[in-house]
Amino acid sequence: MSEAHNSQYSIHPGSTKMYKDLRQTFWWHGMKREVARFVSRCLVCQQVKAEHQRTAGLLQPLPIPEWKWEHLTMDFVTGLPRTQRGNNAIWVIVDRLTKSARFLPFRVGQSTEILAEMYMRQIVSQHGVPVSIVSDRDTRFTSPFWKSLQESLGTKLKFSSAYHPQTDGQSERTIQTLEDMLRACTLDFGGAWDDHLHLVEFSYNNSYHDSIKMAPFEALYGRKCRSPVCWTDVGERQLLGPELVTQTVDIIKAIRSHLQAAQDRQKMWADKHRRILEFQPGEHVFLKISPTKGTIRFGTRRKLSPRYIGPFDILEKVGNVSYRLALPPALEGVHNVFHVSQLRRYVPDTSHILDHSEITIGPTLRIEQRPVGILDRRDKILRNRVIPLVRVAWSRDSPGDSTWEKEEDMRRQYPYLFP
Repeated sequence: MSEAHNSQYSIHPGSTKMYKDLRQTFWWHGMKREVARFVSRCLVCQQVKAEHQRTAGLLQPLPIPEWKWEHLTMDFVTGLPRTQRGNNAIWVIVDRLTKSARFLPFRVGQSTEILAEMYMRQIVSQHGVPVSIVSDRDTRFTSPFWKSLQESLGTKLKFSSAYHPQTDGQSERTIQTLEDMLRACTLDFGGAWDDHLHLVEFSYNNSYHDSIKMAPFEALYGRKCRSPVCWTDVGERQLLGPELVTQTVDIIKAIRSHLQAAQDRQKMWADKHRRILEFQPGEHVFLKISPTKGTIRFGTRRKLSPRYIGPFDILEKVGNVSYRLALPPALEGVHNVFHVSQLRRYVPDTSHILDHSEITIGPTLRIEQRPVGILDRRDKILRNRVIPLVRVAWSRDSPGDSTWEKEEDMRRQYPYLFP
């Protein structure tokens, strides 16, 4: 069976293919079961084969907030064109109850202290101190200064598990809508994107939101804000005292009811494409990674790294669908709590030889192969300019796998290659 599975003439077929091929020449009692067991224990197959199953882990909606602007989500939109004001990013902050959002422009590279001052001026001064904030593990959110600030304010920080942005799906969806609105503004009205951002924020908050069945401004203030499109004169409200309190409470109850219905629908549809997968502390699992290198490739093929690394011990279960792993020192920069969809069960075998010494993973769970030398140089001649290139030899690669890279990029990222 080893020859039929591991040799260079077979190259790790699946259990069905291997069984069909062997059956033409061999047969023994329990052959199909033994072939399936042999393939399931193959270490190489466990590391490189994709899983053709439903995504592991049922949807776990966040609890519905009790009041406005007490529970927030945050994320950053980066990579935008730099404007005359120096802005090239947007800080997106969304209230999880009313869905009202704030879009704050800033410049990538600004210190956490400056962002904290912006947060105090734009969020805390207008909406009060939140109870909790859900965000990803961006270095600005995990910095000691930001953590100490929120601790002093009494705000609990809730981070998504490593490499699982679906935890903050609300911010991801808001960002998609924001980017679409900014594209439309630049096409219709021209100018820099931050010239339109304040009106994009107004339009977003004054438009109907399907989850709460009303506009975010209506949920926040009790009615939509007037705009040139809507000339209706609302007039003075005649609600006083208990009536005003009753109306506000009724609106919050309706919003929470609509959010609960929306969450139930989302969970029902999402769970149709998911499956339950559970592990116990002490079990071993593989960890899914993104197979790329630590530098940008242009025109070269870099997809042949393993899909999974490991196996690693499970230390404990965190929540309903996340697990804490015992990672080796080579992965000390990676947060060790992972969603179950990033894990694969390890099937042990006495023949397995496990070695984590050569693993190099970045904080975003990407394989990083370091350059070890410059083998050659050449110039790429374009119509208007010449791009100097260098041929780079990478760690864990054979000499034939060296690649041509921009000399400018290599000098910036790996200056030690150019003494």
